[in-house]
Amino acid sequence: MISGLDHVVVLVSDLAAAAASYQTLFARTPAGRSSGDGAERVLFTLDNMTLELMAPAGEGAIADRIRSVIAQQGEGLASLCYRTIDIGRMHRRLERLSLKPEPVAEADSLDAETGATLSWKRTRAATDATRGVRLFFLELPRERPLSVRTEAASITAMDHVVVATGDPEGAAALYGARLGLDMRFDRSHPDWGRLMFFRCGDLVVEIVHRPGKDLDAARDRLWGLSWRVADADATRARLAAAGVEVSEVRTGRKPGTRVLTVRSGTCGIPTLLVERTAGG
Repeated sequence: MISGLDHVVVLVSDLAAAAASYQTLFARTPAGRSSGDGAERVLFTLDNMTLELMAPAGEGAIADRIRSVIAQQGEGLASLCYRTIDIGRMHRRLERLSLKPEPVAEADSLDAETGATLSWKRTRAATDATRGVRLFFLELPRERPLSVRTEAASITAMDHVVVATGDPEGAAALYGARLGLDMRFDRSHPDWGRLMFFRCGDLVVEIVHRPGKDLDAARDRLWGLSWRVADADATRARLAAAGVEVSEVRTGRKPGTRVLTVRSGTCGIPTLLVERTAGG
């Protein structure tokens, strides 16, 4: 029923600053800008998903809720939206699995720069049934335009999104048995805890349980993002030259990968860049 991850929402206070930071990180231009319903949005569409930056705008319930969340939790990851090819069937599945979906709604947005309109249908599962992570499901009739590359060594796509959990078995039941994502990896280690990888289209939802972390067993937390690059060394050099704080390139925990950590310019989101080497 789920064909991939459509987009990830990041709440920010200063939309212009956040958009500039991610344009530097990605070396790609925004693919769209819109406003309405108490929020302003900037979209970056990569090869396999979209990052949506959202800031409060004006007055009203939605704007107040965004400000309240930022005041309580700070800027950062807010929700995941999965893509489906049939929102009606997806809604019925969510109902059967007691995920208490909202009625399917139709919506659209007007791009502030091009004047193009994009329409979609979506529903949302109840957060108390999805272990505290806000999950949306969307049917999109046509693809968004891609963000244009502005420099060499740009970010190409998302590699994985990380969800931290205090109950790995409960999280596995949600993402595997109930949402139907394909578990590809399940490993434990005394130093870094337990990792589970669930394939979702062209990327992975990674569930992490770290020993010694005081997490509510009933509520998971969106934690971090990982982005694919073709050349880790070239991307590191580009970002360092732009004033972004980055680590040295190192061998990744997953065989066949080289990685580096981005330590600034991510709106507080733990961020990893991944190069897939031979066999990765």
